[in-house]
Amino acid sequence: MTTLPIAQTLHRKGGWAGPASRCELDYTERFLRRKRLTTATGEAFVVDLAQTTSLNEGDALELDTGVLVEIAAGVESLYKVSGPHLVRLAWHVGNRHTPCQINEDHLLIQADPVIGHMLEHLGAVVEPITAAFTPEGGAYGHGRIHSHEHVATAHEH
Repeated sequence: MTTLPIAQTLHRKGGWAGPASRCELDYTERFLRRKRLTTATGEAFVVDLAQTTSLNEGDALELDTGVLVEIAAGVESLYKVSGPHLVRLAWHVGNRHTPCQINEDHLLIQADPVIGHMLEHLGAVVEPITAAFTPEGGAYGHGRIHSHEHVATAHEH
């Protein structure tokens, strides 16, 4: 039986230095707690974090062997959204709680035919592309927000 190295320590982008292996993960794969992963050079390891965590481009996992593994955003199927009234289009994307990477002259969203059709109906040019996806993380925490949290107040039972 082979024992794989274990990563239980996460260093955020800018909080680590030195040589590192590389592991490419798409947006969905970068949201994890416990999972077996493989570096770009084929070395397997296990991530075992205390809680489900959003890993971001440039973060690094530290293996119990001392090796660092840099997280890179892998390529995936996206829509490049452009056109007049980009702010209005971004509002509609956000109103549907769709992860969105905001650039100066276009938006990137995961390929979703329903959202794509809605945006075209609003006057957007929607172009299928394959690229790395690093959407905005949200106002309420590091990385993505998995869902809205509801905190019970004293008058709720």
